[in-house]
Amino acid sequence: MTQPIARPIERVAVLGAGTMGAAIAAHVANAGLHALLLDIVPSEPSEAETRRGLTRDDRAVRDRPARDGLDRIAKLKPPSFVSAAARTRVEIGNFDDDLSRLAEVDWVVEAVVERLDIKRDLMARVEAAVRPGTLVTTNTSGLPIHQIVEGRSDDFRRHFFGTHFFNPPRYMKLLELIAGDDTDPAAFDAFAHFAASTLGKGVVRTKDTPNFIGNRILSVHGAEVMAYAIGEGYSFEEVDAVTGPLIGRPKTATFRLQDLVGIDVADGVARNLYDLIPDDDHRDALVDPAVAAIIGGLKARGWLGNKTKQGFYRKTKQRDAKGKPVFEVLQPETFDYAPATTPDLPSVAAVRKTRALGDRLRALFGPDFRDARGARLAWQAVARLLRYSAAVAPEIAHDLPSIDRAIRWGFSYEAGPFELWDALGVRATAERLRASDFAVAPWVEAMLAAGVESFYRRDDDGRVIGVYSWDAAAYVDLPRDPHAIDVASLVRDAHTVEANDSARLIDLGDDVLLLAFESKMNAIDLSISAMMSRAAERLRTEHWRALVIGNDGANFSVGANLNGFVQAFEAGDWSMLEDGCRQLQHALVALRRAPKPVVAAVHGMALGGGCEVALGVDRIVAASESYIGLVEVGVGVVPAGGGLLELVRRLLGASLAAAGAQPGAKGAPQVDPLPALQQILQLVGTAKVSGSAQEAHEMGFLTDEDRIVMNRDHLLHEAKREALHMAETYVADAPATLWAAGASVAAALQLGIWGMQQSGWATEHDAHIGRYLATVLAGGRAARGRWVDEEHFLRLERESLVALAQTAATQDRIRHMLTTGKPLRN
Repeated sequence: MTQPIARPIERVAVLGAGTMGAAIAAHVANAGLHALLLDIVPSEPSEAETRRGLTRDDRAVRDRPARDGLDRIAKLKPPSFVSAAARTRVEIGNFDDDLSRLAEVDWVVEAVVERLDIKRDLMARVEAAVRPGTLVTTNTSGLPIHQIVEGRSDDFRRHFFGTHFFNPPRYMKLLELIAGDDTDPAAFDAFAHFAASTLGKGVVRTKDTPNFIGNRILSVHGAEVMAYAIGEGYSFEEVDAVTGPLIGRPKTATFRLQDLVGIDVADGVARNLYDLIPDDDHRDALVDPAVAAIIGGLKARGWLGNKTKQGFYRKTKQRDAKGKPVFEVLQPETFDYAPATTPDLPSVAAVRKTRALGDRLRALFGPDFRDARGARLAWQAVARLLRYSAAVAPEIAHDLPSIDRAIRWGFSYEAGPFELWDALGVRATAERLRASDFAVAPWVEAMLAAGVESFYRRDDDGRVIGVYSWDAAAYVDLPRDPHAIDVASLVRDAHTVEANDSARLIDLGDDVLLLAFESKMNAIDLSISAMMSRAAERLRTEHWRALVIGNDGANFSVGANLNGFVQAFEAGDWSMLEDGCRQLQHALVALRRAPKPVVAAVHGMALGGGCEVALGVDRIVAASESYIGLVEVGVGVVPAGGGLLELVRRLLGASLAAAGAQPGAKGAPQVDPLPALQQILQLVGTAKVSGSAQEAHEMGFLTDEDRIVMNRDHLLHEAKREALHMAETYVADAPATLWAAGASVAAALQLGIWGMQQSGWATEHDAHIGRYLATVLAGGRAARGRWVDEEHFLRLERESLVALAQTAATQDRIRHMLTTGKPLRN
């Protein structure tokens, strides 16, 4: 197993405050590390600085490039920082005044302009400043690593390698690591461990070849698709309709991707790569004359894509019937724009709803559509990706999984090229490639000649257990990340203890149970409540040491299943709602009172009832990219699975404890409960959702005892580890005694709601919901404040839910959400 770095990385210097450098600094800060962001000193003050009396000697001037880079990255949407606190961990400076501070850091990452001479000169200055053994990496997207470090000392070269982050670093999983000729393997391995565990990256080790793996393959492949499509007379709309989600790729597809990246940037990358790969038989696509004419025309006009608001597409001020922006599309013959249209491609329409990618493409490539316009383009795009990936694989990568992961993690493809080839059938696809006059890579031909029918070897249950190696000409074992727990594999390996329609209990090993939701979007329903109760019972009566609640889905849980509300509406049976609410509340209480610890492994969206499940157990271990909130007001109700109770317990309880209040004591606490309750009302009444787990902590959804994990793949492992650690000394919390502030505080909260309604921030129904919220948060409308038990708040939640569900406005909100997936403001 990889060993951690001997000198822990706690302080990082980022050299270069351009878009990528500043974003890397932001992500380092997101991981809880301190970042020093440096850039050049300007040649002279700006006009604004001169008017302020500043000269080039002033630090405000000298640090301006780094400051501007940091300010620019802080304004991006989606945000580069996970929280306001993360930004405070980035310090700025400049190369002339602060390079000596590199002696303070543990890792230096260079991210200056992609020019070999500039990078080499900077490396000489870096070597003079750092301590021996300091890790130094270059964030180049394709320059040879060995050339950048040429002329440096033995110690420097041993601790130098490439770290190619993908933009934006916070959201893009891929990190390509490129060893130099003299890189110390131990240092390289240790950094890979750090990058995965601390930075949360999916690490792919590449060979030191131009543009490495991801950019090499997709630069050439994208150029080939554009050249083919333009040569065959396909419109830009047709190309993007075919080369996006239909074939397992992002919505940006081909030409929208050019606009997103920047037409000048994409063209520069292509031309640079052309010069770097003189022996690549496919490189001519990078300078295809027909494509170059269009790109040249766009560049000459300054139409560089999204950053100039027009490129292949131009967004108008108009909106369609669904409220979406209307786009115009470039007419390359005249360089005018015309309204973008939806292409008429019957073959595409016929297969679009086929869910599995392999099934969809086999249907599209089958005899029914072989000659159809859309199917032809789809085949050409997929075929060219497969043949080029295979052609360059031994040159650029150490193994097949590295290529598949680079394409999936770096470009959000649904499947990597060899995974997709397996799904289509390797031998049949190779035959069609030959029939299309596409050469099949010699190593693939040799593999098929030896009777090997797939790139990945699977067991009888479909689990991948090996991968074909072109070096060994045979299958080799596929190394696994010991910290990555795959729920689907646990199920296949018969670890299920108990299951129902929406959830299952799984043996996670070491006497830890896993409760995995399996409903659509992991929405909370009666079956999930029942399984939570069963889990609590097993914790009480069986040998299990702890329980983890988590899953493999895209989201932890998007909330309650709203279909149950509609059934109650149609039946007029409000007891159905109250009983379902009571079951969820009591299931969570049972888990909280169980004699063993319960940990929620939260990731993605944890909204409404999903948030309440997380709040209602002992501990949260959250992936950094977790979006947590009580959003029930959006469908016209209040949280009623214990969510309001938990926020009162956490936020108001903390305020009272800080003032020395003793729960259950006679007399009112000597602290005003209103500020804490106003904070809760603001969170819930505006359906505030955190932009990250770190922000959820700032909002009060996570406590100081909860943990945040940067690597989503390691979430269940870390949650299990936390649960086992807790089990060593665990004692269940006693039922809480809570302060019910009463009528006067409820009235104060409602006054604020009235003000929001009067100022137009809240509709009449929003205000109606808010009044129920205020009543619950104040613990009812008793004349005086008093200490109450948890059931008191749970009863108020249930009563408010049922009362609101009987209103026509709430019923309209729920039906609208089910129909459109969007909230209704009525």
